[in-house]
Amino acid sequence: MIRLSALPEPVREAVAAARERVAALHAELPRNELVVWTAGNVSERVPAVEAARLGADEEQPALFVIKPSGVSYDELTAESMVVCTLDGEKIDDGTPETLTPSSDTAAHAYVYRHMDEVGGVVHTHSTYATAWAARSEPIPCVLTMMADEFGGDVPVGPFALIGDDSIGRGIVETLRTSRSPAVLMAQHGPFTVGAGAKQAVKAAVMCEEVARTVHVARQLGEPPRIDQGQIDSLFDRYQNVYGQKGA
Repeated sequence: MIRLSALPEPVREAVAAARERVAALHAELPRNELVVWTAGNVSERVPAVEAARLGADEEQPALFVIKPSGVSYDELTAESMVVCTLDGEKIDDGTPETLTPSSDTAAHAYVYRHMDEVGGVVHTHSTYATAWAARSEPIPCVLTMMADEFGGDVPVGPFALIGDDSIGRGIVETLRTSRSPAVLMAQHGPFTVGAGAKQAVKAAVMCEEVARTVHVARQLGEPPRIDQGQIDSLFDRYQNVYGQKGA
């Protein structure tokens, strides 16, 4: 078993920083009404340490930080965040053995193993996005916000049971053929990804926003889809022009 205390100091510092970020970002889930009780989780891949900061005979194991299972949001701290290998195994990080990682850890680990560009994963049971997932129905791209953020529809992934990496496989298979950072796992709920945990949390917030808005719009009639060419143009502008570069 990997012992955190035995890792090079720069790696321990990277783990500590990731724990701080992930603990803080969990507060965004109840704040944005994306979870109830202890449901939902945020994880982040521990960023790579510059080779210059590691000794010639030292190396950095591939790790990620995730919420502990069944712990309420107001009790979460940086120290209670669990550190795991990309196989989903908890390392000896000084936390009590009774503090186990989230029940969704295998899904997060699978995503990290198969999507190198992903540095953060979030799972929620937010009401409106989960309602679309309950119907196994993608959210159609009828809003410019959706074209900007998701590059088209928010897709639906296959039904899968918790307990192994089946959910992770469904997430990866679905997102590999989509520009969306969000997937609605059928009859389960949304999972979102990002370059880091903050981006994945943003995607979860935006997914719930568009799920709610499109649901309300449908009460008045079927909203028209945006033309694919316009979606492509909007997505390109938002991803490559909008905002402050280097921020």
